[in-house]
Amino acid sequence: MAGLQVPNSASGQGPGGRRRSWAELLAGRLKRQKCNPERAQKLKDSAVRLLRSHQDLTALLLEVEGPPCKKLSLSKLIDCDSSEIYANHSSSFIGSTLQDQASRLGVPVGVLSAGMVASSVGQVCTAAAETSHPVLLTVEQRKKLSSLLEFAQYLLAHSMFSRLSFCQELWKIQNSLLLEVVWHLHVQGIVSLEELLESHPDMHAVGAWLFRNLCCLCEQIEASCQHADVARAMLSDFVQMFVLRGFQKNSDLRRTVEPEKMPQVAVDVLQRMLIFALDALAAGVQEESSTHKTVRCWFGVFSGHMLGSVISTDSPKRFFSHTLTQILTHSPLLKASDAVQMQREWSFARTHPLLTALYRRLFVMLSPEELVGHLQEVLETQEVHWQRVLSLVSALVVCFPEAQQLLGDWVARLMAQAFESCQLDSMVTAFLVVRQAALEGPSAFQSYADWFKVHILHPPLVPSKYRSLLTDYISLAKTRLADLKVSIESMGLYEDLSSAGDITEPHSQALQDVEKAIMVFEHTGKIPVTVMEASIFRRPYYVSHFLPALLTPRVLPKVPDSRVAFIESLKRADKIPPSLYSTYCQACSAAEEKPGDAALGVRAEPSSAEEPLEQLTAALVELRSSMTDPSQSDVISAQVAVISERLRAALGHNEDDSSAEISKIQLSINAPRLEPREYTAVDLLLTSFCQNLMAASSVAPPERQGPWATLFMRTMCGCVLPAVLTRLCQLLHHQGPSLSAPHVLGLAALAVHLGESRSALPEVDVGPSAPDAGLPVPALFDSLLTCRTRDSLLFCLKFCTAAISYSLCKFSSQSRDILHSCLSPGLIKKFQFLVFRLFSEARQPLSQEDAASLSWRPLYLPSADWQRAALSLWTHRTFRELLKEEDVHLTYQDWLHLELEIQPEADALSDTERQDFHQWAIYEHFLPKSSASGGCDGDLEAACTVLVNALMDFHHSSRSYDHSENSNLVFGGRTGNEDIISRLQEMVADLELQQDPSVPLGHTPSQGHFLFGIFCRRLQALTSGWNVAARLQRQRELLMYKRILLRLPSSVLCGSSFQAEQPITARCEQFFHLVNSEMRNFCSHGGALTQDITAHFFRGLLNACLRSRDPSLTVDFILAKCQTKCPLILTSALLWWPSLEPVLLCQWRRHCQSPLPRELQKLQGGRQFASDFLSPDAASPAPNPAWLSAAALHFAIQQVREENIRKQLTKLDCEREELLVFLFFFSLMGLLSSHLTSNSATDPSKALDVCAAVLECLEKRKISWLALFQLTESDRLGRLLLRVAPDQHTRLLPFTFYSLLSCFHDDAAIREEAFLHVAVDMYLRLVQLFVAGDTSTVSPPAGRSLELQGQGNPVELITKARLFLLQLIPRCPKKSFSHIAELLADRGDCDPEVSTALRSRQQAAPDADLYQEPHLF
Repeated sequence: MAGLQVPNSASGQGPGGRRRSWAELLAGRLKRQKCNPERAQKLKDSAVRLLRSHQDLTALLLEVEGPPCKKLSLSKLIDCDSSEIYANHSSSFIGSTLQDQASRLGVPVGVLSAGMVASSVGQVCTAAAETSHPVLLTVEQRKKLSSLLEFAQYLLAHSMFSRLSFCQELWKIQNSLLLEVVWHLHVQGIVSLEELLESHPDMHAVGAWLFRNLCCLCEQIEASCQHADVARAMLSDFVQMFVLRGFQKNSDLRRTVEPEKMPQVAVDVLQRMLIFALDALAAGVQEESSTHKTVRCWFGVFSGHMLGSVISTDSPKRFFSHTLTQILTHSPLLKASDAVQMQREWSFARTHPLLTALYRRLFVMLSPEELVGHLQEVLETQEVHWQRVLSLVSALVVCFPEAQQLLGDWVARLMAQAFESCQLDSMVTAFLVVRQAALEGPSAFQSYADWFKVHILHPPLVPSKYRSLLTDYISLAKTRLADLKVSIESMGLYEDLSSAGDITEPHSQALQDVEKAIMVFEHTGKIPVTVMEASIFRRPYYVSHFLPALLTPRVLPKVPDSRVAFIESLKRADKIPPSLYSTYCQACSAAEEKPGDAALGVRAEPSSAEEPLEQLTAALVELRSSMTDPSQSDVISAQVAVISERLRAALGHNEDDSSAEISKIQLSINAPRLEPREYTAVDLLLTSFCQNLMAASSVAPPERQGPWATLFMRTMCGCVLPAVLTRLCQLLHHQGPSLSAPHVLGLAALAVHLGESRSALPEVDVGPSAPDAGLPVPALFDSLLTCRTRDSLLFCLKFCTAAISYSLCKFSSQSRDILHSCLSPGLIKKFQFLVFRLFSEARQPLSQEDAASLSWRPLYLPSADWQRAALSLWTHRTFRELLKEEDVHLTYQDWLHLELEIQPEADALSDTERQDFHQWAIYEHFLPKSSASGGCDGDLEAACTVLVNALMDFHHSSRSYDHSENSNLVFGGRTGNEDIISRLQEMVADLELQQDPSVPLGHTPSQGHFLFGIFCRRLQALTSGWNVAARLQRQRELLMYKRILLRLPSSVLCGSSFQAEQPITARCEQFFHLVNSEMRNFCSHGGALTQDITAHFFRGLLNACLRSRDPSLTVDFILAKCQTKCPLILTSALLWWPSLEPVLLCQWRRHCQSPLPRELQKLQGGRQFASDFLSPDAASPAPNPAWLSAAALHFAIQQVREENIRKQLTKLDCEREELLVFLFFFSLMGLLSSHLTSNSATDPSKALDVCAAVLECLEKRKISWLALFQLTESDRLGRLLLRVAPDQHTRLLPFTFYSLLSCFHDDAAIREEAFLHVAVDMYLRLVQLFVAGDTSTVSPPAGRSLELQGQGNPVELITKARLFLLQLIPRCPKKSFSHIAELLADRGDCDPEVSTALRSRQQAAPDADLYQEPHLF
C-alpha cells in the first residue's frame, strides 16, 4: 500500500501510463497482502461506503463492465415506452447481472440494488412538476414508478434488496422526493413508512417534511385535482398509520428492540397539523383560501370513513382525547375576566363552522360523560384557551340532550368545592360554564337566572368559617337576579321549591296562589296563614301581585261566592288598602255595565319587532333551501342554531334572562290565548316546519331525511314551548277541520318528534278540571283531538293516520320503544276507534294476504285520499304487529269512553248506522274477545260492569260539562250517552233471560246484584270527610247511581221474586245498605228520599212479592223488617204517599182482589191520621208505630200555612208521650233542613215555631226530651232515628239545642239532673263545630232575613249559649255535676272560663242544710 500513488489511485493509471482496470488494482493489492478475514470484511465495508458516496451507479457499472454494460441502464428498465427490456432483458437477467457485478466488487448485492433503485426513484421524482410544491405524480411518472416498483418487488422476492440501504439512499434525495412515491412504496410493500421514518437521523426534520407535504396534499384534495381519489386514499392511509402508531397502547414497557422514532414522529405530525388549523382559525382565515381548504380537509380526517379499519381499536379514542386536550389548551391567551366579557360571541351559532364541525366529529367517538370528564380534568390541571373551552360547552349542550344534566352535576360539584374549601377558581369556572350553556337557550340548558335562583333557595352546607362567604354570595346573587329582572320576592305563596326549574311569571303564580287561597278559605272559613304571613313579611309580593290577582274586576254574582267572602274577610282584617278596594268595586260596577269588554279584553297592538321577525324569517328561508339535500346535516345543525338565536331575539329574550325550562306548563284548552309577538313567531316556526317537511318529503322518505326535524323541534322547547303548545291547541282543538293537508301532515310529524323528546319536556296542566294531574306532551295531543262531530271525527282520522304513518316510516329500522315514546297509546286507540266506526270493511277479520306496504309519498300529495291512506295503514304489517302490544289495545272501556263523547245530532253516522255499529262493537267484537285483548271473555255481566263504570267516569269528567267562562257546570251536559244507556238496558234484559228462575234477577245466592258491587267499590275509592269538595263529589256520584238505577228495571233493587227457602231481607240488603250509608246523607231531604227512587223501589217490591206464594205476607214481612233495617224507606213512602198510593193500589189490584197488605195499610193509616189531626174536626188516635205517625204528622205540618200552625199544634196535648218525642225530633230535623237547603219550602222561622210549640207541650207535660240530643246506636231510639236523619243533621243538633234557648223553662233546667250535662255537651260541640267551620252551613243565606230569637249568626248564638251556661252553673244542684269531668277531659280547652266555672262548682262544699246545726269547732 506504501508504493501506491494516492493522486493516481482514483484514475487507476500504472507506471506505464496505461489505465488499469478496477479489478487489476484490487488484484495487485491481493497479491501483496495475506488473506485475513478481518481485513476482508473491512475492505468490503469500505467498498460499500464508496458505492454509497458515488451518485452515478450507471457510470460506475460502465467503468466496471466497459462500454457494452451500458445496455443494462435502469433508465430503460423504468421507461415503459421502451420495449428493449421486454425484448432483450428480463428482471431475472438484470438480477443475475447485478449479482455478478456485486461479486466482482465484493459488496452485497442488496446494497448495490438498493442504491440503483433509489437513484432511479430520484430520476422519476425530478421530472417536470405541475405545481410549485408537488406531492402527487403525473400520469407519466406514475407509469414509470410502477415499472420500477415491479423490479424492486422482484429483487425483494429474491433477497437481492436492502430496505435499510434503500431508505438511507432515499433521504439523500429528500428535497425531490414526492409524498405519493413514499405512499406507493408503503402500500406495495417495498419499504414501510415506519421503516422509512425510523431510518431518518433527524426526527424534527422528517416531521417538518411530512407536515409540509400533508398540507399540500389537503389543499390539492379540496382543489378537486385530477387524482383526488388517489390523494384521499393517501391521506387516509397516512392518518391511519399515524393514529395507530402514535396512540397505541404500550403493552410491554420492557421491550428495548421496539423502535421509538415512529410514535414520536406520528404524534408530532398530527399535532403540527392541528396547531396549524387552530392558529388559522384564530387568525381569521378567509373563506375558500388555500389555508381554509387545508383546514377543512384536515378536519375531515376525524370522520369515521377516513380512519377506516383502525376505528375498531382503542387508538382513535386516545387520539381524539389528545386532540381535545390540544384544542382546549393551545395558546391560552385569554383570562377568565376576558371570557366573562366576550363569551356572548362564543355561542354555538357564532362559533366558526369548521370548529363546530370538528367538535361534532369528536363527539362521535367520545361519549358525553367522557367529554365532560375530560373537560373537567383539563380545567383542573392546565391553562386553557377560554374561547375554545366555552364554545365546546355550547356544542355539548346543543348536540347532547343529556349534557345538561352532566354539566349541571359538574357545576354543582364546583360550587360545593368553592364553598367547602374557599376555591375561587371553582366558582369562576362554574359561572362561566353555566353562562355559556345558558346562551344556547332553555331547550339546551336552564337559564342563568334559574341557576341563580336555585342556589338561593337551596344554599349548600358550608363550614362555619366560610359562612360569611356564602352570605356574601347570596347577597350578590340576589343583586344579580334583580339585574336579570327575576326577584326572589316575586315567588308565589304556594310555589313548589323542590322543582328548581320551575320559574313562573309572578302574575301567573299569583293567579294560582289566589285559587289555592280561596280553596283553603272554603274549607276552613278562615284567612289562610300563608296569606296572613305574606301580608306582613312578604308585603311587596302581596301588594304588587297577590292583591291585584285577587281583585281582578268581574261581574259580581247575585249570590256571594267564596271569592267575595274571602275578599270581605281580608277587608275586615285590614289586609286590603282602602284605595285598592274602592278601585276594585268601581271596576266591578263598570264590568256590569259592559260585560263583554270585561270578559273578552282588548288585543294589544303589534309590537315594533319587525326587524327581529324579518331576521327569523330569513333564517327559516335559508333552512328551507337545504331541505332538498339530506346530506347537509352539518349545515342544517348550524342553521338551526342560528334560528334558535333569532327566535330568542324575536321574542325579546336575551341570553341572561331567557325563560327557564319549567316543570309544568299551564294550558287552557278551552280558551288558549297568545300575545301578538308570540303568535307571529310561533306561526313562523310551525309554517316553516310544515314547508320543510313537504320539501324534504319531495326528495326522500322520512327515514332518509336526516336529523333536521329533531333539531328544529328542539328550538321549540324551553321558553317558546308554552306558546307552541298553545298555538297547537288553537289549531288542533279549535280549527282542526279547517286545516289543509300540508298543515295536518306537518303538525302530525311535529307531534311525533315532540313525543321523541318526551322525557326532556315538561308536563302540561290542561286546566281546572285536573289541577294536580299533568299530561306528558304526547298525551296532550290525544286530549286536543276530539271525536264528537262529523268534522272532528274526520280531522282526527287524518291527524292520526299522518302521525302513525310518519312514525312507522321515520323509525322503521329502530326498536318499537321509539314508536311507543313518539306516539301516545291514546292516539293509536283513537285511530282504531275511528277506523272501526267510519269504515265497515275494517270490521271484518284480516287475512295474511291483506297485509299492505306503507308509503309516505301519497300522504304529502295535495290530493291525499285519507280513506285509502287510513285503510292502507290499518292493513300494514308493522302496524298490525304494533297492535299486539298490550298498552295500545282498543279495549271495551276505551271504546265506551270515546263513544260517549259522540254528539248524535252531529254524528257522521245516522241513527240506524250508529245502532248497528253499537251492536257489532258490543256483541260481535268486544263481548267474545278475551280480556287480555281488551274484551269481556263472553261474560255479559262483565260487559255491563265496564259499561256502568264508563258511564260514571264520563259524567264525572270535564268532557260531559260545558266549560264556558260564565256558565255553571251542568250535570249530564250532553245527551250523547242516551244511546249507550239504551245498550245497557238491552244487556240487563238479556241477563234477565239468562237468569236461573230459582235465583232472583241479577243476584247470586250469597251476593247481591252486581250493580251494587260496582257502587260500593267506587264509593270506597272516594275521599271521605265533611269538607265541601268531598261531599259534592260523593253527592254527584250518588246522583249518577240513582239515575242509572231509575233507567233499569225496578227488580234490580229487590229481585224478580222471593223464595220461601231464603231470608227475605237478604235480597234487599244491598239497597238498604246503600240507602242507610249513602243516600240518607246525600240523596234525602228532610228525612225522606226523593220521590223517583221511592216509587221505583215500591214498584219493584210489589212486582217481586206478587210472584211469591203469599204476596200479602211477603210484603208485610219486608216492610216490617224495614222498620229496623231501613226506616228511611217508610218515611219516604209517607212523604210521597199521595202520588204513590194510586200506583201501588192499581198494581196490587191487577193481580190480587184482596185489600192492600197490612204494612201498606199502616202507611195509609199514618197519612190519614196526619190529615185528620190538622183538620178542624176531632182527630183520631195515632196508629202504631208512634214514630211512623209522628213522621206523617211532621210532613203534613210542613204543608200548613204559618199563621195556622200554633192553633193546630194545641191538639198535641192529647197525644201520647212517645209520639210527641218523635215529633220533636222530626221538627228539629226540619229546622236544620230549612237552613241547609237553600230552596227549602219551609221557612226557618216557621220551623222554629213548630219546634217551640212541640217543646212547650213536652215541658208542660213534663216529658223528658233530652235523650234526643244524646242518641247512640246502642239504644233502641238511637238505632231508629239515626237511620232516618242525615249525619250532617245529627252533627248540627247543638245548633238546634241553643236555637231553642228562649223556650227552656228555668225550673226544668234545675229539675232534671241530666240537663246540665246535655247543655254543656251541646255547648262544647257547638264551639267545636264553629272552630271547624261547619256552622257556616247554617248561617243566614244572602238576601234572607233570619228572624230567630237569639240568633243572628253562629257567633251570636255561641255568645248567648255561653252566657246561659255561666248563669245556669251556680244554680244547679251538686248531683248535676256527676259526669261533668268526663266532658271536660278532652274538650275542656274549648272554653276555659266555662270549664273553670264547672270545676269550681263541682269542687264546692255540699249544699247547705238550713236545718243542720253549724259546726263551730
